[in-house]
Amino acid sequence: MFEIQNDDFYDHIRRYDPDIEYHLVGEVEYHLLADDHPYQGLRSHIEALTVVFDRLTESDIENQKKAKERFGDETADKLSPWIYDIGKARAKLLDPNEFFYCPNILKEDHYGNVFYDAEWRPNDENFGTTVPYWHALLEPVQGRRNKPEDFREVNEALFPKGTDALDIYEWSTDWSNIFDAGHEWYGACCWSIYDKKMNRYAVLLVSATD
Repeated sequence: MFEIQNDDFYDHIRRYDPDIEYHLVGEVEYHLLADDHPYQGLRSHIEALTVVFDRLTESDIENQKKAKERFGDETADKLSPWIYDIGKARAKLLDPNEFFYCPNILKEDHYGNVFYDAEWRPNDENFGTTVPYWHALLEPVQGRRNKPEDFREVNEALFPKGTDALDIYEWSTDWSNIFDAGHEWYGACCWSIYDKKMNRYAVLLVSATD
């Protein structure tokens, strides 16, 4: 299995924040993968996560080397390297209809606060936990706030042949310190999706704090 480096989807979402080097919409980071081997259910999803997290941890090592060269050992030593243990990850199969649910906007006040017709709302009890996919895309910590039509547009670009042939798993986030920032406040999420019609995988990550 390998990450897809160039795809029309990446070009499509660049409009949301052209200054961001990685593939991000709202607080959702997207990774597309392909495999020359047949789909093996959950085992393939675990492999997809492993490929993504191997690359993320390798990139972090390179970034730490650059920080050491630029700022010296003392500053670099304060940075915790990214690590993960996929053996601790727990998966839950999701219903696509529930995963792609997106509320409507009821109103927006003069401060820019948006109110949705949704049962889920951020509060002290669910901060640092998993947030709904729609919330992670529509309500970033800062920067561009997206609309429900953006949510639909992004997913139509991600799954151009529809969402009726997807296997979606939600994963626990206690197996990598990549999720530590999200546990502090905004939330942390990890989803893996296999598109049977396109024979490709998408790994979606969320980890943000204020």
